[in-house]
Amino acid sequence: MSDEFDDIQAIFFEECTEGLTTAEEGLSAMQAGDVSAETIAGVFRAVHSIKGGAGAFGHADLTAFAHRFENVLDEVRGGKIAPSAGVIKVMLSSFDVLADHVEAAKGLAPRPADQAALDALEAVLANKGAPDSDGSNSSAPAASPTRAETPAPVPVAEEEDEFGFKPVLVSLDDFDAPAEPAEAAGWTIRFKPSRAALANAGEPLLIIRELEGLGATIESVDVSTVPPLRDLDPENAYLTWVLSMPGEVSEGDIADCFDFVAPDSLIEITRAAAPVSAPEAEFIPVMATIEEEILFEPVTVHLDDLAANMEKVVAAIAAASPTVAEAAAATPKPAGEAAQTIRVDLGKLDLLLNLVGELVIRNSILADRLSPADRTRVELPELARLTRQIQDNVMSLRAQPIRQAFSRVPRMLRDLSVETGKTINLETYGETTEVDKGVIEKIGDPLTHMIRNAADHGLESAEERIAAGKDPAGTIKLSAEQKGARIFVRVQDDGRGINRERVKAKAIEKGIIAADAQITNEEIDQLICAPGFSTADTISNISGRGVGMDVVRSNVEALGGRLEITSVPGHGTTFTMVLPLTLAILDGMIVRLAGQRFVLPLSHVLETVQPEPGQVKRTSPDTEVIDMRGQYVPVKRATEIFGLNDDRAIEDSLVVIVESETAGNVGLVVDTIDDRREVVIKSLDQNLHPIRGLGGATILGDGSIALILDIEALVASPSRYTPKGLAA
Repeated sequence: MSDEFDDIQAIFFEECTEGLTTAEEGLSAMQAGDVSAETIAGVFRAVHSIKGGAGAFGHADLTAFAHRFENVLDEVRGGKIAPSAGVIKVMLSSFDVLADHVEAAKGLAPRPADQAALDALEAVLANKGAPDSDGSNSSAPAASPTRAETPAPVPVAEEEDEFGFKPVLVSLDDFDAPAEPAEAAGWTIRFKPSRAALANAGEPLLIIRELEGLGATIESVDVSTVPPLRDLDPENAYLTWVLSMPGEVSEGDIADCFDFVAPDSLIEITRAAAPVSAPEAEFIPVMATIEEEILFEPVTVHLDDLAANMEKVVAAIAAASPTVAEAAAATPKPAGEAAQTIRVDLGKLDLLLNLVGELVIRNSILADRLSPADRTRVELPELARLTRQIQDNVMSLRAQPIRQAFSRVPRMLRDLSVETGKTINLETYGETTEVDKGVIEKIGDPLTHMIRNAADHGLESAEERIAAGKDPAGTIKLSAEQKGARIFVRVQDDGRGINRERVKAKAIEKGIIAADAQITNEEIDQLICAPGFSTADTISNISGRGVGMDVVRSNVEALGGRLEITSVPGHGTTFTMVLPLTLAILDGMIVRLAGQRFVLPLSHVLETVQPEPGQVKRTSPDTEVIDMRGQYVPVKRATEIFGLNDDRAIEDSLVVIVESETAGNVGLVVDTIDDRREVVIKSLDQNLHPIRGLGGATILGDGSIALILDIEALVASPSRYTPKGLAA
């Protein structure tokens, strides 16, 4: 039973992570000026869900803090507290404490000190607001979500007009705000569970009984959607309950009953209409005018029936005014039921992916053993197509938007801005780029170190930036994009750039390179990733210990990727993580180098050339070029890079023209091309350290192993991808 409880609690913590991401995105949007009802409600729902789950699992500290935080959000959502800059600042600080409470509940951190945050939340509730940065207190209620400003009273003239009415001036607010009732109006609750609620064991009768325990009574049960018996789906939900609840019960207590109900269920909690002290005349004339032109005949509407007759009023206006009709038609309709989801352990997806890979290998074995005529007869191409579709679908199950990794950056920059005293703007691009979930989980640490490095070392102070003719506020750009089988994640700042003279001097001082070493600018830039290297004069909370960029490169290489650094003095620095898309299957060209078989990814190949005598020329002892229709393309010999013995003449070889991100078009010399195949990528990282020029291995149809070439690493300068420093 304990194991089952732990499994369920693990799901709760996953939901906490999702909720924190949603809340942080919403609070960041509010800080940027988006204080729409939808954004505020999204933050409220996220915190409310965390509170409900924490209470169920007995995390008292987390529950108590989330409840206090939720109270403030509820007041902001209801328009009783304006979402001013001061209030949002308190909520951002409270979010940080909430995230720390979640980590403490997981057992990964001690209980956070939350008293200051609790006091700040209590002050916001008591004062109906919080002081802004200028000291003012924005305590006015937020604008009504249904009306941005109070409209002018509707004129209904003072003397009897040609229609026989004796109207008076009546404000529209009078219809919205009836006389204060003697006691709080009751609640009306509509509840219809979704299919997902039943699938997750959300028994609706238990919820109904819990509501009845608070004093609710069932008014009606709508059975109109129940289909005939032959069409009845026992796993679906068809009934809609309507209940009434005494007015003294708080909305929060009612909402708590639905904590574990699937979010796509219908849950409506509204105040019932309060009794109004009506005058002796039960009916009043209502007449709508637009620009003093009568649109339709006046009608007599009972005050209590005003809402019920509003559809008729709108229909009459629409009939008289096409513009109004078009606006009504453009009004968004409620969204349908949310897509059904299910949580699957990543290990099961990995197993399924491995099985698909084995299927590809078996397909390759069949292709090797059958003649061309037999291959067509047994429909091998169709089998390969279906296998690829299965593989693509499995990979899509693992893919997640990289937004999950980016979402923690705004919070980090808020803290760094305070610590460094710098104003930092963040720009993000490509947040919807999908990456394997395993990669997203592992790039968080490298991303943190790169952002901290850019904020502390890269960006200048406001005074330095003004003196250099720059905007006082620095900018950090965070982007992600997919190119071929690689993901490029960049952190770019517009700061001072790398001071190469200082970096080289520090490296000599620490013994990382020799004093007389002759190294290029690119090699100097790579020095900042050497273990223990730092240019900081003092150790601070942000940097100075020499472990940040070393961790970045180590973690990126552990993922089978590489770290690129480019810098322009005075204009900034760009760190680029080039990561594998973790495709399990790729289209490859089987080539031979010194008699050994390798796989060259087809996504890089442009064309192949059989060199004629004199077409390949040596321009220096270490460089060659090939004349391609009047243009010279650099040539690389992979056998030399891998240290393979090969005395074959260039005219007896083939030159494969490949396209790369870093070096443009390059000619790669190979012995021959054997075949084109779909191959399964097997990682080398578990048993070998990263090897420049190799992106993995695969099993061919005859059972032999072939290494997969990493084109980007092969064609780039060797110094750019030296695995561990330059001390050797």
